[in-house]
Amino acid sequence: MTETANAAIISPSFGPAFFESIGDSIAANGLCAFLSSSYVIFPGFCDVHVHFREPGFSYKETIATGSRAAARGGYTAVCTMPNLNPVPDTPAHLELQRSLIRGNACIHVYPYGAITLEEKGEQLADLEGMAPHVMGFSDDGRGIQDEDMMRQAMLRAKALDRIIVAHCEDNSLLRGGYIHDGGYAREHGHRGICSESEWGQIARDLELVRQTGARYHVCHISTKESVALIRRAKAQGLDVTCETGPHYLVMDDSMLQEDGRFKMNPPIRGKEDRQALVEGILDGTIDMIATDHAPHSMEEKSRGLEKSAFGVVGLETAFPILYTYLVKPGILHLEDVARLLCGNPRKRFGIPLGCDYTIWDLNAASTVSPEDFLSLGKATPFAGWPIRGKCMATVCAGKVVYRAETC
Repeated sequence: MTETANAAIISPSFGPAFFESIGDSIAANGLCAFLSSSYVIFPGFCDVHVHFREPGFSYKETIATGSRAAARGGYTAVCTMPNLNPVPDTPAHLELQRSLIRGNACIHVYPYGAITLEEKGEQLADLEGMAPHVMGFSDDGRGIQDEDMMRQAMLRAKALDRIIVAHCEDNSLLRGGYIHDGGYAREHGHRGICSESEWGQIARDLELVRQTGARYHVCHISTKESVALIRRAKAQGLDVTCETGPHYLVMDDSMLQEDGRFKMNPPIRGKEDRQALVEGILDGTIDMIATDHAPHSMEEKSRGLEKSAFGVVGLETAFPILYTYLVKPGILHLEDVARLLCGNPRKRFGIPLGCDYTIWDLNAASTVSPEDFLSLGKATPFAGWPIRGKCMATVCAGKVVYRAETC
Protein backbone atom coordinates (compact mmCIF):
# COMPACT_ATOMS: atom_id res chain seq x y z
CA MET A 1 0.00 0.00 0.00
CA THR A 2 1.45 3.34 -1.03
CA GLU A 3 0.51 6.87 -0.18
CA THR A 4 -1.54 8.80 -2.70
CA ALA A 5 -0.09 11.90 -4.32
CA ASN A 6 -2.25 14.14 -2.16
CA ALA A 7 -1.43 12.32 1.07
CA ALA A 8 -1.21 14.45 4.17
CA ILE A 9 0.95 13.35 7.08
CA ILE A 10 -0.73 14.54 10.26
CA SER A 11 -0.31 13.43 13.84
CA PRO A 12 -3.68 11.83 14.71
CA SER A 13 -4.24 13.34 18.14
CA PHE A 14 -8.02 13.56 17.54
CA GLY A 15 -8.47 16.58 19.78
CA PRO A 16 -10.79 19.50 18.90
CA ALA A 17 -7.98 21.37 17.16
CA PHE A 18 -7.32 18.34 14.96
CA PHE A 19 -10.87 18.22 13.61
CA GLU A 20 -10.93 21.99 13.15
CA SER A 21 -7.72 21.83 11.12
CA ILE A 22 -8.97 19.08 8.82
CA GLY A 23 -12.09 20.91 7.62
CA ASP A 24 -13.37 19.48 4.38
CA SER A 25 -10.19 19.84 2.38
CA ILE A 26 -8.47 16.47 2.74
CA ALA A 27 -11.47 14.23 2.03
CA ALA A 28 -12.51 16.40 -0.91
CA ASN A 29 -9.09 16.15 -2.57
CA GLY A 30 -9.18 12.46 -3.30
CA LEU A 31 -10.49 9.03 -2.41
CA CYS A 32 -8.25 8.67 0.61
CA ALA A 33 -5.34 10.41 2.28
CA PHE A 34 -2.80 8.94 4.66
CA LEU A 35 -2.40 10.63 8.03
CA SER A 36 0.45 8.31 8.99
CA SER A 37 1.61 4.81 8.18
CA SER A 38 -1.50 3.49 9.93
CA TYR A 39 -4.19 6.16 9.90
CA VAL A 40 -6.18 6.94 6.76
CA ILE A 41 -8.91 9.48 6.14
CA PHE A 42 -11.71 8.75 3.68
CA PRO A 43 -14.67 10.78 2.47
CA GLY A 44 -17.74 9.73 4.45
CA PHE A 45 -19.02 6.38 3.22
CA CYS A 46 -22.48 6.18 1.61
CA ASP A 47 -24.77 3.13 1.79
CA VAL A 48 -27.73 3.23 -0.59
CA HIS A 49 -29.44 0.20 0.96
CA VAL A 50 -30.23 0.04 4.68
CA HIS A 51 -33.22 -0.76 6.88
CA PHE A 52 -33.68 1.44 9.96
CA ARG A 53 -37.11 -0.05 10.77
CA GLU A 54 -38.88 3.16 11.86
CA PRO A 55 -41.76 3.73 11.84
CA GLY A 56 -43.34 0.42 12.72
CA PHE A 57 -40.60 -1.91 13.89
CA SER A 58 -38.51 0.01 16.39
CA TYR A 59 -37.82 -3.13 18.44
CA LYS A 60 -35.53 -4.19 15.55
CA GLU A 61 -33.79 -0.84 14.98
CA THR A 62 -34.48 2.89 15.23
CA ILE A 63 -33.31 5.89 13.26
CA ALA A 64 -31.15 6.81 16.26
CA THR A 65 -29.51 3.39 16.74
CA GLY A 66 -29.15 2.75 13.03
CA SER A 67 -27.53 6.08 12.31
CA ARG A 68 -25.13 5.68 15.24
CA ALA A 69 -24.14 2.24 13.96
CA ALA A 70 -23.61 3.76 10.52
CA ALA A 71 -21.39 6.49 11.96
CA ARG A 72 -19.31 3.86 13.76
CA GLY A 73 -18.89 2.12 10.42
CA GLY A 74 -17.63 5.31 8.76
CA TYR A 75 -20.90 6.17 7.00
CA THR A 76 -22.20 9.72 6.81
CA ALA A 77 -25.05 9.07 4.37
CA VAL A 78 -27.51 6.20 3.97
CA CYS A 79 -30.69 5.54 1.99
CA THR A 80 -33.45 3.76 3.90
CA MET A 81 -35.75 1.18 2.39
CA PRO A 82 -39.54 1.56 2.60
CA ASN A 83 -40.67 -1.78 4.09
CA LEU A 84 -42.04 0.01 7.15
CA ASN A 85 -45.39 0.46 8.87
CA PRO A 86 -46.96 2.50 7.46
CA VAL A 87 -45.20 2.00 4.17
CA PRO A 88 -44.06 5.38 2.80
CA ASP A 89 -46.38 5.21 -0.20
CA THR A 90 -48.00 8.65 0.20
CA PRO A 91 -46.58 12.02 1.27
CA ALA A 92 -48.38 11.71 4.63
CA HIS A 93 -46.91 8.29 5.37
CA LEU A 94 -43.50 9.42 4.19
CA GLU A 95 -43.63 12.44 6.50
CA LEU A 96 -43.85 10.14 9.54
CA GLN A 97 -40.46 8.73 8.62
CA ARG A 98 -38.97 12.10 7.67
CA SER A 99 -40.00 13.54 11.03
CA LEU A 100 -38.20 10.72 12.84
CA ILE A 101 -35.13 11.30 10.70
CA ARG A 102 -35.09 15.02 11.44
CA GLY A 103 -35.36 14.38 15.15
CA ASN A 104 -33.08 11.40 15.63
CA ALA A 105 -30.49 10.87 12.89
CA CYS A 106 -26.86 11.77 13.57
CA ILE A 107 -25.91 11.40 9.89
CA HIS A 108 -27.63 12.16 6.58
CA VAL A 109 -30.55 9.76 6.08
CA TYR A 110 -32.35 9.79 2.73
CA PRO A 111 -35.58 7.77 2.40
CA TYR A 112 -36.90 5.88 -0.59
CA GLY A 113 -40.57 5.95 -1.44
CA ALA A 114 -42.42 2.74 -2.23
CA ILE A 115 -43.15 1.89 -5.84
CA THR A 116 -46.57 0.41 -5.07
CA LEU A 117 -49.17 0.94 -2.37
CA GLU A 118 -48.22 -1.04 0.74
CA GLU A 119 -45.56 -2.71 -1.43
CA LYS A 120 -48.23 -5.10 -2.65
CA GLY A 121 -47.37 -4.70 -6.33
CA GLU A 122 -50.98 -4.01 -7.29
CA GLN A 123 -51.27 -0.22 -7.63
CA LEU A 124 -48.69 2.52 -8.01
CA ALA A 125 -47.96 4.58 -4.92
CA ASP A 126 -48.21 8.38 -4.99
CA LEU A 127 -44.93 8.78 -6.80
CA GLU A 128 -45.61 12.38 -7.80
CA GLY A 129 -46.35 13.45 -4.25
CA MET A 130 -43.26 11.78 -2.79
CA ALA A 131 -40.78 12.60 -5.58
CA PRO A 132 -39.46 15.88 -4.10
CA HIS A 133 -38.60 14.16 -0.82
CA VAL A 134 -37.07 10.79 -1.83
CA MET A 135 -33.92 9.53 -3.53
CA GLY A 136 -35.88 7.10 -5.68
CA PHE A 137 -38.53 4.41 -5.55
CA SER A 138 -38.25 0.81 -4.35
CA ASP A 139 -40.40 -2.07 -3.14
CA ASP A 140 -37.37 -3.64 -1.50
CA GLY A 141 -38.07 -6.95 0.15
CA ARG A 142 -40.45 -7.86 -2.65
CA GLY A 143 -39.97 -8.18 -6.36
CA ILE A 144 -42.65 -6.57 -8.51
CA GLN A 145 -44.24 -9.60 -10.10
CA ASP A 146 -46.34 -7.90 -12.79
CA GLU A 147 -44.38 -6.76 -15.82
CA ASP A 148 -46.85 -4.05 -16.79
CA MET A 149 -46.78 -2.63 -13.26
CA MET A 150 -43.00 -2.30 -13.45
CA ARG A 151 -43.27 -0.71 -16.90
CA GLN A 152 -45.72 1.88 -15.54
CA ALA A 153 -43.44 2.55 -12.58
CA MET A 154 -40.44 3.10 -14.83
CA LEU A 155 -42.33 5.50 -17.07
CA ARG A 156 -43.62 7.48 -14.10
CA ALA A 157 -40.21 7.55 -12.40
CA LYS A 158 -38.56 8.74 -15.61
CA ALA A 159 -41.03 11.60 -15.90
CA LEU A 160 -40.24 12.54 -12.30
CA ASP A 161 -36.47 12.20 -12.81
CA ARG A 162 -36.19 9.56 -10.11
CA ILE A 163 -34.45 6.19 -10.14
CA ILE A 164 -36.10 2.79 -9.79
CA VAL A 165 -34.25 0.71 -7.18
CA ALA A 166 -35.27 -2.88 -7.74
CA HIS A 167 -35.36 -5.93 -5.51
CA CYS A 168 -35.47 -8.63 -8.19
CA GLU A 169 -37.19 -11.83 -7.14
CA ASP A 170 -39.62 -14.03 -9.03
CA ASN A 171 -41.97 -15.48 -6.41
CA SER A 172 -43.06 -18.33 -8.69
CA LEU A 173 -39.54 -19.78 -8.52
CA LEU A 174 -39.02 -19.61 -4.76
CA ARG A 175 -40.82 -22.85 -3.87
CA GLY A 176 -40.42 -22.34 -0.15
CA GLY A 177 -36.63 -21.98 -0.36
CA TYR A 178 -34.61 -20.07 2.21
CA ILE A 179 -30.93 -20.63 1.35
CA HIS A 180 -29.09 -21.02 -1.96
CA ASP A 181 -30.06 -24.04 -4.04
CA GLY A 182 -26.56 -25.48 -3.93
CA GLY A 183 -24.33 -28.01 -2.25
CA TYR A 184 -25.04 -27.05 1.34
CA ALA A 185 -28.81 -27.19 0.83
CA ARG A 186 -28.63 -30.63 -0.76
CA GLU A 187 -26.22 -32.04 1.85
CA HIS A 188 -28.25 -30.76 4.82
CA GLY A 189 -31.80 -31.27 3.56
CA HIS A 190 -32.73 -27.61 3.13
CA ARG A 191 -35.04 -26.12 0.50
CA GLY A 192 -33.06 -23.98 -1.91
CA ILE A 193 -33.67 -20.68 -3.71
CA CYS A 194 -32.66 -21.02 -7.33
CA SER A 195 -30.50 -18.37 -8.99
CA GLU A 196 -33.06 -17.76 -11.73
CA SER A 197 -35.46 -16.27 -9.19
CA GLU A 198 -33.06 -13.29 -9.17
CA TRP A 199 -31.56 -13.09 -12.63
CA GLY A 200 -34.81 -13.89 -14.45
CA GLN A 201 -36.46 -10.76 -13.12
CA ILE A 202 -33.35 -8.70 -13.80
CA ALA A 203 -33.51 -9.84 -17.43
CA ARG A 204 -37.17 -8.79 -17.61
CA ASP A 205 -36.46 -5.41 -16.09
CA LEU A 206 -33.50 -4.69 -18.35
CA GLU A 207 -35.76 -5.14 -21.35
CA LEU A 208 -38.20 -2.69 -19.76
CA VAL A 209 -35.37 -0.21 -19.25
CA ARG A 210 -34.60 -0.57 -22.95
CA GLN A 211 -38.22 0.25 -23.76
CA THR A 212 -38.74 3.10 -21.29
CA GLY A 213 -35.34 4.76 -20.95
CA ALA A 214 -35.74 4.77 -17.17
CA ARG A 215 -32.87 5.07 -14.71
CA TYR A 216 -32.53 1.70 -13.00
CA HIS A 217 -30.51 0.31 -10.09
CA VAL A 218 -30.45 -3.36 -9.07
CA CYS A 219 -30.23 -4.20 -5.37
CA HIS A 220 -27.94 -6.84 -3.82
CA ILE A 221 -27.03 -8.96 -6.84
CA SER A 222 -25.74 -12.39 -5.87
CA THR A 223 -25.48 -14.61 -8.98
CA LYS A 224 -23.04 -14.97 -11.85
CA GLU A 225 -25.91 -14.66 -14.33
CA SER A 226 -26.93 -11.32 -12.83
CA VAL A 227 -23.39 -10.01 -13.33
CA ALA A 228 -23.36 -11.14 -16.97
CA LEU A 229 -26.76 -9.58 -17.70
CA ILE A 230 -25.80 -6.23 -16.21
CA ARG A 231 -22.41 -6.25 -17.95
CA ARG A 232 -24.16 -6.75 -21.28
CA ALA A 233 -26.77 -4.08 -20.54
CA LYS A 234 -24.07 -1.54 -19.75
CA ALA A 235 -22.22 -2.38 -22.96
CA GLN A 236 -25.46 -1.68 -24.81
CA GLY A 237 -25.72 1.76 -23.22
CA LEU A 238 -28.62 1.18 -20.82
CA ASP A 239 -28.82 3.49 -17.79
CA VAL A 240 -28.21 0.70 -15.28
CA THR A 241 -26.20 0.37 -12.07
CA CYS A 242 -26.08 -2.30 -9.40
CA GLU A 243 -24.78 -3.14 -5.95
CA THR A 244 -23.67 -6.21 -4.08
CA GLY A 245 -22.96 -6.78 -0.40
CA PRO A 246 -19.76 -7.61 1.49
CA HIS A 247 -21.05 -11.07 2.46
CA TYR A 248 -21.55 -12.06 -1.18
CA LEU A 249 -17.96 -11.07 -2.00
CA VAL A 250 -16.20 -12.99 0.77
CA MET A 251 -18.49 -15.97 1.45
CA ASP A 252 -20.03 -18.86 -0.44
CA ASP A 253 -22.57 -21.48 0.56
CA SER A 254 -19.89 -23.95 1.68
CA MET A 255 -19.35 -21.58 4.64
CA LEU A 256 -22.96 -21.72 5.89
CA GLN A 257 -23.83 -22.95 9.36
CA GLU A 258 -27.08 -24.07 10.97
CA ASP A 259 -27.73 -20.61 12.38
CA GLY A 260 -30.13 -17.82 11.49
CA ARG A 261 -27.27 -15.33 11.23
CA PHE A 262 -26.42 -16.94 7.88
CA LYS A 263 -29.88 -16.32 6.44
CA MET A 264 -30.43 -13.34 4.16
CA ASN A 265 -32.26 -12.58 0.93
CA PRO A 266 -30.85 -13.13 -1.61
CA PRO A 267 -28.87 -15.95 -0.05
CA ILE A 268 -25.12 -16.47 -0.07
CA ARG A 269 -24.52 -18.34 -3.33
CA GLY A 270 -21.91 -20.75 -4.69
CA LYS A 271 -18.17 -20.35 -5.31
CA GLU A 272 -18.65 -19.51 -9.00
CA ASP A 273 -21.13 -16.79 -8.09
CA ARG A 274 -18.74 -15.31 -5.56
CA GLN A 275 -15.93 -15.25 -8.11
CA ALA A 276 -18.17 -13.66 -10.73
CA LEU A 277 -19.12 -10.93 -8.27
CA VAL A 278 -15.46 -10.18 -7.54
CA GLU A 279 -14.78 -10.04 -11.29
CA GLY A 280 -17.76 -7.70 -11.64
CA ILE A 281 -16.24 -5.42 -9.03
CA LEU A 282 -12.89 -5.45 -10.79
CA ASP A 283 -14.22 -4.65 -14.27
CA GLY A 284 -16.71 -2.02 -13.12
CA THR A 285 -19.90 -3.99 -13.81
CA ILE A 286 -20.79 -3.72 -10.12
CA ASP A 287 -20.83 -0.04 -9.24
CA MET A 288 -21.02 -0.03 -5.47
CA ILE A 289 -21.09 -2.07 -2.30
CA ALA A 290 -24.13 -1.72 -0.03
CA THR A 291 -24.71 -3.59 3.21
CA ASP A 292 -28.47 -4.26 3.05
CA HIS A 293 -28.25 -3.67 6.83
CA ALA A 294 -31.37 -5.53 7.97
CA PRO A 295 -31.65 -5.85 11.78
CA HIS A 296 -34.06 -8.18 13.54
CA SER A 297 -34.57 -9.10 17.16
CA MET A 298 -32.51 -11.88 18.67
CA GLU A 299 -35.60 -14.06 18.93
CA GLU A 300 -36.40 -13.59 15.21
CA LYS A 301 -32.89 -14.72 14.31
CA SER A 302 -32.70 -17.66 16.74
CA ARG A 303 -34.93 -20.08 14.82
CA GLY A 304 -32.31 -21.69 12.56
CA LEU A 305 -31.94 -21.41 8.81
CA GLU A 306 -35.46 -22.44 7.93
CA LYS A 307 -37.52 -20.35 10.32
CA SER A 308 -35.41 -17.30 11.17
CA ALA A 309 -36.23 -13.95 9.57
CA PHE A 310 -34.28 -13.00 6.44
CA GLY A 311 -31.62 -10.35 7.02
CA VAL A 312 -28.29 -9.57 8.67
CA VAL A 313 -26.61 -6.40 9.87
CA GLY A 314 -23.57 -4.94 8.17
CA LEU A 315 -22.88 -1.25 8.73
CA GLU A 316 -20.30 -1.77 11.48
CA THR A 317 -18.38 -4.53 9.70
CA ALA A 318 -18.42 -3.54 6.02
CA PHE A 319 -15.13 -1.70 5.73
CA PRO A 320 -13.08 -3.99 8.03
CA ILE A 321 -14.33 -7.08 6.17
CA LEU A 322 -13.57 -5.59 2.76
CA TYR A 323 -10.18 -4.32 3.88
CA THR A 324 -9.14 -7.54 5.60
CA TYR A 325 -10.37 -10.05 3.03
CA LEU A 326 -10.11 -8.15 -0.28
CA VAL A 327 -7.58 -5.32 0.10
CA LYS A 328 -4.91 -6.96 2.26
CA PRO A 329 -4.76 -10.08 0.01
CA GLY A 330 -4.28 -7.76 -2.99
CA ILE A 331 -7.60 -8.39 -4.72
CA LEU A 332 -8.70 -4.75 -4.43
CA HIS A 333 -6.84 -1.51 -3.80
CA LEU A 334 -7.77 0.71 -0.89
CA GLU A 335 -8.84 3.39 -3.37
CA ASP A 336 -11.19 0.88 -5.03
CA VAL A 337 -13.00 0.28 -1.75
CA ALA A 338 -13.30 4.02 -1.16
CA ARG A 339 -14.81 4.42 -4.62
CA LEU A 340 -17.27 1.57 -4.06
CA LEU A 341 -18.32 2.81 -0.61
CA CYS A 342 -18.37 6.53 -1.35
CA GLY A 343 -17.62 7.97 -4.79
CA ASN A 344 -19.82 5.78 -6.96
CA PRO A 345 -22.96 5.67 -4.77
CA ARG A 346 -22.86 9.43 -4.20
CA LYS A 347 -22.44 10.11 -7.91
CA ARG A 348 -25.22 7.75 -9.01
CA PHE A 349 -27.74 8.97 -6.43
CA GLY A 350 -26.72 12.63 -6.36
CA ILE A 351 -25.78 12.60 -2.68
CA PRO A 352 -23.45 15.49 -1.79
CA LEU A 353 -20.33 15.00 0.31
CA GLY A 354 -19.86 18.31 2.08
CA CYS A 355 -17.64 18.26 5.18
CA ASP A 356 -18.01 14.51 5.76
CA TYR A 357 -15.09 12.19 6.43
CA THR A 358 -14.03 9.19 8.46
CA ILE A 359 -10.68 8.22 9.97
CA TRP A 360 -9.49 4.63 10.27
CA ASP A 361 -6.59 2.88 11.92
CA LEU A 362 -5.78 0.18 9.39
CA ASN A 363 -3.39 -1.65 11.70
CA ALA A 364 -5.87 -2.16 14.54
CA ALA A 365 -6.62 -5.88 14.90
CA SER A 366 -9.79 -7.25 16.48
CA THR A 367 -12.51 -9.84 16.15
CA VAL A 368 -16.07 -9.18 14.99
CA SER A 369 -18.03 -9.06 18.25
CA PRO A 370 -21.79 -8.51 17.74
CA GLU A 371 -22.31 -7.80 21.43
CA ASP A 372 -20.35 -4.58 20.91
CA PHE A 373 -22.49 -3.35 18.00
CA LEU A 374 -24.30 -0.03 18.36
CA SER A 375 -27.05 -1.45 16.16
CA LEU A 376 -29.91 -3.20 17.92
CA GLY A 377 -29.40 -6.03 15.44
CA LYS A 378 -26.67 -8.51 16.33
CA ALA A 379 -27.04 -11.16 13.61
CA THR A 380 -23.96 -11.25 11.37
CA PRO A 381 -22.35 -14.13 9.51
CA PHE A 382 -18.98 -12.57 10.40
CA ALA A 383 -19.20 -13.12 14.17
CA GLY A 384 -15.79 -14.28 15.38
CA TRP A 385 -13.96 -13.35 12.17
CA PRO A 386 -10.55 -11.69 12.69
CA ILE A 387 -10.41 -8.23 11.12
CA ARG A 388 -8.08 -5.32 10.59
CA GLY A 389 -9.27 -1.73 10.65
CA LYS A 390 -10.93 0.34 13.34
CA CYS A 391 -12.99 3.49 12.86
CA MET A 392 -11.40 6.16 15.04
CA ALA A 393 -13.77 9.00 14.19
CA THR A 394 -16.53 10.02 11.78
CA VAL A 395 -17.42 13.61 10.98
CA CYS A 396 -20.73 14.55 9.33
CA ALA A 397 -21.46 18.11 8.22
CA GLY A 398 -18.43 19.24 10.22
CA LYS A 399 -19.65 17.62 13.45
CA VAL A 400 -17.98 14.65 15.15
CA VAL A 401 -20.73 12.01 15.20
CA TYR A 402 -18.60 9.06 16.26
CA ARG A 403 -15.31 8.88 18.13
CA ALA A 404 -13.67 5.69 19.37
CA GLU A 405 -13.20 5.52 23.12
CA THR A 406 -9.47 5.05 22.62
CA CYS A 407 -9.06 8.38 20.81
